[in-house]
Amino acid sequence: MRPAFRHCVAALAVAAAIALPAFAAQGTAGKVAGLKAFDADYVANYMGMQGAAKMSLAQAGGQWKYTLRVSSSLATLSQSTTFDEHDGQWRPLSGTDQSAVLIKKVSKQAQYDWSKGVATWTGDVKADRAGPVKLQPGDLDAMLVNLAIARDVAAGKPLRYRMVDDGRVKDLEYAVEGKEAVTIGGKKQQATKVTRTDGNKQTLVWVVDGLPAPARILQRKDGKDEMDLQLKQMR
Repeated sequence: MRPAFRHCVAALAVAAAIALPAFAAQGTAGKVAGLKAFDADYVANYMGMQGAAKMSLAQAGGQWKYTLRVSSSLATLSQSTTFDEHDGQWRPLSGTDQSAVLIKKVSKQAQYDWSKGVATWTGDVKADRAGPVKLQPGDLDAMLVNLAIARDVAAGKPLRYRMVDDGRVKDLEYAVEGKEAVTIGGKKQQATKVTRTDGNKQTLVWVVDGLPAPARILQRKDGKDEMDLQLKQMR
C-alpha cells in the first residue's frame, strides 16, 4: 500500500500536485512565496474497499508540512513530509510513514540532511534501505512529487523528477495524455491527465487548473485498480 502512494502522491499525487499562483516556488530560504495552506477530502478506494482520505498543507514557522491520511476497513496510512525552499527549489527535510494493513504495522522516518548532503531512514527499514543516500539539488521525496506535478503541468515544463525516498534514488518521468472530465463535489471540471508506467504498475494523476492538489490519483497494477483517490472538496 505504501509504495503506491509514495510514487503517486501524488502525487499526488497525490499525487504527484501546476505552476499556479498558489505554488510559485520562489522566495527566500525557509519561505515558499505564494504557497498557501489547504485541506482536502477524498473518497478512497483500496482493493475494492471504500474509505476516506485527507490531504493537507500547513505552514510551520519557516517550513511547510504536507500530510496524507487514508483509512478503510482494511488499512490505514499516514504520511507526511516537512520541507522548505532553497535557491528556488523545494527541499524535503524530514518525513514520516506509518501504515497498518490488517494486523501488520509499519513505521518509518526519513531525514534529509542538506548540510551533509545525505538522506537516511530509520524505523522499520531494511539495512540496505537505511542509507545514507547522496542528495543533489532538486531532489524530492515521493510526497513532494505530487505537488511538483501540479506545479509544473500548467507551466508546460517537463515532468521529470529525481526522487530520493525509501532508501533509494529513482528517476521519474510523467507524460501528459490530454484533457478529461472529473467530478468534484457533484460538479464536472476539466482536468489534465498525467500518467507514468513502471513495468506492470501505472500511476495516473488528474490536475484541475486552480486547485493546489490533484483532483484524482489512481494506482494500477497488472491493469487492475489498486488505489483510487477522488477529490470531494477542498478548503
